[in-house]
Amino acid sequence: MLDITIIAIGKLKEKYFQAAFAEYEKRLRPYARLKIVELPAASFSKSSQAQAKELEAQWVSASLEKIAKNNQSAVYLLAERGKPFDSPALAVWLEKNQPLALVIGGALGFSPELYEKYPQISLSTLTFPHELARVVLVEQLYRAATIINKKEYNY
Repeated sequence: MLDITIIAIGKLKEKYFQAAFAEYEKRLRPYARLKIVELPAASFSKSSQAQAKELEAQWVSASLEKIAKNNQSAVYLLAERGKPFDSPALAVWLEKNQPLALVIGGALGFSPELYEKYPQISLSTLTFPHELARVVLVEQLYRAATIINKKEYNY
C-alpha cells in the first residue's frame, strides 16, 4: 500500500475542485494511505512576495519536521521545472519512493531555500493554479495505483 502525504499551501475553495478531489481520494483509498496537510497561504503585495514565500517555506519546513518524526518520507516539491513523468513511469517511481511527502506550493511557488533543499517532480511543464494541481495530482496518484495493481484505468 502506498503511503503518501500531500502538503499544500492554501485550501480547495471551489466546490467543483473539492468534489473532484474527493472523488479521486475515495478511489485511491484501497491502494494508498493518503494524508492531506493544508497550510495557510501567506498574504502578499507586489512588494512583499519574497517575505510571503519565506513565511510559507517556514510553514512547509515545520510540517515536514513533524512528518519526519513519524517516518522517513522522501520529500519532493511539485514544480514545473521538476522531473517529468508519464503515468507508467510515475507508478514505478511511486513504488520506489515510499513513504512519500509531496509539496504543492502557493500562488508564488517556493522559496529559493526549498528549491535548493528538496528535489522536484513535475505534473506538467505548464503552470497550474494550486487547486487544479491538487486535483491533477490525486488523479495521477490514483492512475499510478491502478497501474501498480494491474487494474484497468490507464489505457
